[in-house]
Amino acid sequence: MILNYSYYFWNQALNAELCNKIINHGNSLKEEVGKTGGNVKDLTDDQKKKLISGHRNSNVAWINEQWLYDILNPYVAEANKKAGWNYEYDFVEPIQFTKYKLNQYYNWHCDSDFQVMDRPNEPNLHGKIRKLSAIVLLSDRSDYVGGDLKFDIRNNPEGCNIINVNETTKGSIIVFPSFIWHKVYPVTWGNRYSLVAWYIGRPFK
Repeated sequence: MILNYSYYFWNQALNAELCNKIINHGNSLKEEVGKTGGNVKDLTDDQKKKLISGHRNSNVAWINEQWLYDILNPYVAEANKKAGWNYEYDFVEPIQFTKYKLNQYYNWHCDSDFQVMDRPNEPNLHGKIRKLSAIVLLSDRSDYVGGDLKFDIRNNPEGCNIINVNETTKGSIIVFPSFIWHKVYPVTWGNRYSLVAWYIGRPFK
């Protein structure tokens, strides 16, 4: 696919008060080890850590509340239109509240490899793929060191054309096609909090 934009963003779309509200809410929820896909639902946290060792080290909680979708959805719709992607989607997965603490990271990955979800008991997901991803940066840059977000626009994590995302102020929103490779570098001091949402629909034709 040829993209007019690799990603679309807003700096400080959400104010600091709202970001802090989301952080406090996320920290009040049950925390689990971040996973990298696959059927790991029945694994213990220790088993999950062993499975993803070297690829991902982060902690997550899940938010499935309408007020947060109401905030994010207009930004994603606008990005989809203005970036010229015009992808058709009809559902949003539960929002991931992600914590990157000291030495935590997420190596090169993409949120969608175009594999169709096989979940016959979940009609909102079954037969669909992730099309757009949205990241909300909740922490101020003074709250952590490291944790840089980078994209590989050629979908080759070993190649060049690496884009360093500089729009990392508190409250920034970044929207991009879910098949774009990206990476969060290790946090070397402080805590980095973010949200990730995935917008899904029927496979591309």
